[in-house]
Amino acid sequence: MAHQWRGVIREYFDRLPFTESDPIVTLGEGGTPLIEAPALAKLLDVGSVHLKFEGMNPTGSFKDRGMTTAVSKAKGKGAKAVIAASTGNTSAAAAAYAVKAGMTSVVLVPAGKISWGKLSQAVAHKAQILQVRGNFDDCLRLARELSENYPVFLVNSVNPDRLQGQKTASFEVVDVLGEAPDLHAMPLGNAGNISAYHLGYKEELEIGRIKQLPKLFGIQAAGAAPFIQGSPVSKPETIATAIRIGNPASWDLAQEAKRNTDGGFGSVSDKEILWMHRFLSQECGVFVEPSSATGAAGLFKLSQKGELPKANTVVITVTGHGLKDPDWALKDERGRQIKPKRVAAQAASVAEVIGLERNK
Repeated sequence: MAHQWRGVIREYFDRLPFTESDPIVTLGEGGTPLIEAPALAKLLDVGSVHLKFEGMNPTGSFKDRGMTTAVSKAKGKGAKAVIAASTGNTSAAAAAYAVKAGMTSVVLVPAGKISWGKLSQAVAHKAQILQVRGNFDDCLRLARELSENYPVFLVNSVNPDRLQGQKTASFEVVDVLGEAPDLHAMPLGNAGNISAYHLGYKEELEIGRIKQLPKLFGIQAAGAAPFIQGSPVSKPETIATAIRIGNPASWDLAQEAKRNTDGGFGSVSDKEILWMHRFLSQECGVFVEPSSATGAAGLFKLSQKGELPKANTVVITVTGHGLKDPDWALKDERGRQIKPKRVAAQAASVAEVIGLERNK
């Protein structure tokens, strides 16, 4: 019988802090594809580019990797409820895994700052959703305070169990490539992802599966770029809702990832993000939410400026599925709504619209 993927805890059991007696709460997360993208490799003028498509996780984003470990640990400690601050993807993952664990979930989201695609997931999984009059950083502060003073378990990326689950993505990259890439880029928001990849690649180096660490690059949206500014951004603004974060919780870990791998931070405008969002869909066949295009957009910007490090193999993590925030895909470059053309129910009418001539 063919082996079915069992979720990251069981697949990498010997690499994670679990014992046989621990409960495992899984939805089959991980095992996401590493998709070769020759059009993007040509654009960046590098040997090869592979997209780590995390949108193929159960709730449509990379957050599921950390949520399986965080909720499993919470269940093992007897928790009855979990709480998370979220710009969207964490709320979807926390709600889904809480349901699987038989727990209650509470999610704090910035009022009016979450896409309907993500909010609908949390609603579907019966989370108690509270819109906070503030930004993500306010939500995280509240979630931390509540978890410290009330009987709810915090499952944000400040929870070290989350990083343990998220590090498995680096294991999967090495499983497929047989080595580490020369450079690995990703969007940068709360900075848990770049911290987790750094943790995972370091472990791969220690056990001899790779010979050197890849250069890790984290790319921010220009309106929410504390790593570029060098200090927190009090009022972050960007259409890339998943990384609209002004005070990253994993600040020190991200700085360590950059320093230890000779990597870098960058920022791109909303216009640059949306351009790459469309390029990934139309030239690579990979549909991502706008935030997920940030890593690729950042490398393209560095390439145009002649500042992209020499690299033969590049991996770019695209963190969430396009159906998370589909509104942008339905607009053209000028922000106008795209409407399908109407045609008569006749072959000749369809052929004329798409420019086909009748067979001779």
